[in-house]
Amino acid sequence: MDIQVLRSYFPLFQTAAGLTVRLGAEGIFLALLVGLICAAVRYWKIPVFCQIASCYIEISRNTPLLIQLFFIYYGLPKVGIRTSPEICGVAGLAFLGGGYMAEAFRSGLEAVDSVQKESAFSLGLSKNQALLHVILPQAVSVSIPAILANVIFLLKETSVFSAVSLMDLMFTAKDLIGLYYSTTESLFLLVFFYLMILLPVSLLGTWVERRLRYAGFGT
Repeated sequence: MDIQVLRSYFPLFQTAAGLTVRLGAEGIFLALLVGLICAAVRYWKIPVFCQIASCYIEISRNTPLLIQLFFIYYGLPKVGIRTSPEICGVAGLAFLGGGYMAEAFRSGLEAVDSVQKESAFSLGLSKNQALLHVILPQAVSVSIPAILANVIFLLKETSVFSAVSLMDLMFTAKDLIGLYYSTTESLFLLVFFYLMILLPVSLLGTWVERRLRYAGFGT
């Protein structure tokens, strides 16, 4: 292990980590939004849209992110749709994550007692109001462990962004290993920065889950 090599590589990995976190955060935010919409559509069993959402969930969860990225980056230009590597990465992560988040939200929604929904309707709330103010808050508290597990999973999946020429952590490590054969130092920094990204998320998730359990939600 060469300390001088670690020092010289550190700024490169720092920049790559910033890109990884930014694209990961954008993709996860969109995945949460897509997942929530799909879960709501399936929960209310809206005709046609329910079948479309179910089909999307099956496709997104049963195809690898790498194949999805290749389809977006190399396949869509064949029909005139071109994207930058960053947009491709975010779109791929949102497409994959949306399916997983939809199932996490759906499990939470179905865990809410039907009495809650009936009570909301008896108070004169519409479907959307009941979902937003009564059902969803309880469903999210139940879904928190699954949602946070999906967040960590999606952050780790950013490691395949290098396939579409994004200078993320994995791309930087492979590039430095290929150029200078500094395998030990590159892999050490790769593991170090992924831990710095994922460990706080894991600890935060544990804290949030405990707080919700202490408050009596999700039980």
